[in-house]
Amino acid sequence: MLIKTLQRWLARKPDPKRALSAIPDELWAEVEAGLPFLDDLPAAERPRLRALAVAFLAEKEFYGANGFCLTEHIMLTIALQACLLILKRGLAAYRGWVGVVVYAGEFVVPRSDMDEDGVVHEYDDVIVGEAWQDGPVLLSWFDDAPAGMNVVIHEFAHKLDMAGGGDADGLPPLPAHMSVRQWQSAFSAAYEELCAQVDADEETAIDAYAAEDPAEFFAVASEAFFETPHELRKAFPAVYEQLVLFYGVALGGEGK
Repeated sequence: MLIKTLQRWLARKPDPKRALSAIPDELWAEVEAGLPFLDDLPAAERPRLRALAVAFLAEKEFYGANGFCLTEHIMLTIALQACLLILKRGLAAYRGWVGVVVYAGEFVVPRSDMDEDGVVHEYDDVIVGEAWQDGPVLLSWFDDAPAGMNVVIHEFAHKLDMAGGGDADGLPPLPAHMSVRQWQSAFSAAYEELCAQVDADEETAIDAYAAEDPAEFFAVASEAFFETPHELRKAFPAVYEQLVLFYGVALGGEGK
């Protein structure tokens, strides 16, 4: 496979410019066509995103779970989306772990919870993705992903949330130019508003799963920021502005 060969080659001769040229233009075009929100990325940023994606492929280890065959298209698609979140901060934001595990569709993770009486309940949780602290990112791959769902952006947002060394809590380590107070004010107000909408069984501008907890709100808001920025900005303008500062890009026709 081209990308496996590329990974081995980069390990010996880390030359990103030559690595970029090793991926055919046809493959880049095919993958990027499947990510229409990249059309809103300023043209000057596209080479940097591609270079980051190549470096990501060289640094991380991909596994196809349960015999799932990982193609070059799948791996490059994941890499481009993961790197869109770190376009302004680089691969150091994903340091400390190497694994990306990809399943064909939904998968099952065994869980156990202890109730208030001390009884442990074991069950199977059917999920589409999960990010582990200091461990791999688990992703589902759908040939036709449900509208409005972006598992890659969601789980890699969780990875950024965990970068401070703890569990995801909706307050990732912020760049120096950002204010924790302003972040918490914007996100807390929006989270409370969304929870009230869900409790009232009202239509929500972003996936109602965001009401699970602040960490899920941040991950779902990140999905919307890249996939449906106009809707996010209309519903939660303060959150949108904080994410512009956090991710360093503004899609949806802005920043060009």
